[in-house]
Order: sequence, then C-alpha cells, then structure tokens
Amino acid sequence: MAKITYIEHNGTEHVVDVADGMTVMEGARDNGIPGIEADCGGACACSTCHVYVHPDWFGKLPEIDPMEEDMLDFAYEPKPGQSRLTCQLKVTPELEGLVVQMPEKQI
Repeated sequence: MAKITYIEHNGTEHVVDVADGMTVMEGARDNGIPGIEADCGGACACSTCHVYVHPDWFGKLPEIDPMEEDMLDFAYEPKPGQSRLTCQLKVTPELEGLVVQMPEKQI
C-alpha cells in the first residue's frame, strides 16, 4: 500500500492509500477523486487519466512505453518530463509519497 497525493487543478489535495498492484488511475477512481475521468477504463486507449507528476518523482517511475507516449499526444497541454497516464502507473511500495497533479481538463 502506498500513500499517493492527488492534487486537483484548483489546488485541492487528496491523500489516499492505494493498494499494491492497482494503478494510480484506479486509486483515484475508487476514492472518488475528481479530475481523472479514465474513459477507457485503463486500456491506454485515451488520455483522460493524464496527470503531471511532481518533478521529484518523474525519474523514479517506469519509462513511458510507446503506446502511452502516443496517447499523451492527445492529452490536454502535455508537459515533457512531467506528463503521464495514471492507468500505466502500477502502485508498488516504491511509490509511497507519489504526488500527481491533474491538468485543467481532460480531453
């Protein structure tokens, strides 16, 4: 289990425990956190679970695979070195303290 901080675009923070093996997207969905729509249900077929990863964390995450990189092209205002899709981030104990911020909107 890892504590993950989700920050809405307006600055509202939600700190939740997310079970190992789940995705960061599932943690948001299961805890009713607004700002992550997850229209495709985690299939990496849209960009509606896009977030900006806190700079301290970006290099600690698994590399972006080509499919996620392609989907990020459709995200709202992606930022190189910060943008990730939460459906592609599996929770492990190493993600304890991860901080992600939602963009202004999802598209």
